[in-house]
Amino acid sequence: MDKLTCGFIGLGLIGGSIAHALREKHSKNIFLIAYDPDTAALRLAREQNVIDLAADRIDGSFSRCDFLFLCAPVSSNNRNLPQIKKCISPSCILTDVGSVKTGIHEEIAAAGLQAQFIGGHPMAGSERTGYINSRALLLENAYYILTPSEECDPKKIDDFKNLVCSMGAIPLILDPQRHDFVTAAVSHLPHVIASSLVNLVKDNDSEEEIMKMIAAGGFKDITRIASSSPEMWRQICTSNADNIIRLLESFITGITAVRNALQNRDSSYLENFFTMARNYRDSFIDASSGPIKKAYDLYVDIADEPGALAPIAALLARHDISIKNIGITHNREAQEGSLRIEFYEESAVGLARRLLTDNGYSSIPAHPPAVSNSTSQKDA
Repeated sequence: MDKLTCGFIGLGLIGGSIAHALREKHSKNIFLIAYDPDTAALRLAREQNVIDLAADRIDGSFSRCDFLFLCAPVSSNNRNLPQIKKCISPSCILTDVGSVKTGIHEEIAAAGLQAQFIGGHPMAGSERTGYINSRALLLENAYYILTPSEECDPKKIDDFKNLVCSMGAIPLILDPQRHDFVTAAVSHLPHVIASSLVNLVKDNDSEEEIMKMIAAGGFKDITRIASSSPEMWRQICTSNADNIIRLLESFITGITAVRNALQNRDSSYLENFFTMARNYRDSFIDASSGPIKKAYDLYVDIADEPGALAPIAALLARHDISIKNIGITHNREAQEGSLRIEFYEESAVGLARRLLTDNGYSSIPAHPPAVSNSTSQKDA
């Protein structure tokens, strides 16, 4: 059986995570080639045996590719297309990973590559950037949106869907325009709003920075994405500006209605506003895929002091329970415990809770039932 060959132009967080997933799922039956101006990223990928060949330029090395992933910034992808066209074979499936699709489809059409292009957008990410933060699990159970060109052979689309499935992601086919409107609503506008909220606190805080000091779990959760790359989000927003503006205008209308209700002390409107949002949010919070993922985590009641974390981490490690994330929240705004532990699998939560309880710790689910006068800790 011939090895599958995949190439990467750009090996950052998303490209690196795809490479990790392909290496993990296909092991030695795949050959991975990558080029990135960041030679340190390529060197690390080779040391980790994630890629087989680190190219020093876009050249004939990529002519053997069955799939070629464009994972550089949008402007770089556009500039690279003429050189890529010279290198790749007609049978190669060309794809990208950008979160705006209309523009790249226009560039692909101008380059005459429609017959082999399938736009791609893994609905996964992190505030952290770069290859060093990439991992195969980033794609697990994430929607991977495909926007094939109209001229693309259905066989190529099926082949790419199968490759996406092999990485543990969930393929979903949309046309480019619909994709851009959908992602403007669930990804792009939320980044604008999160950044606006952070700037609101910054602009209204006192010299003592009291707001910053007591910014608690709820505020941190809904503004977490504001820590993402400003350069990347500048490019995304300018590339999808029309859709973001359309939805932003709708958002402003909704916020204005809330302001009016507050001015009129309209309790009925406000309660209905919060009820509708809660009910709709709760209808997809337990989904394992999509932009809001189910979190496998729990809270543990411990003292907020040096050395409190180590015994718990050691206890879980002795029983081969992998920890995805762990940290003290430094406030008890809504949960009973101050240590949050996140796991990779749902089964690990129950096992960890039993172990912790047996060893004298008090643990509760990360998403306890809502109670009055408290802030929800569901992950935003």
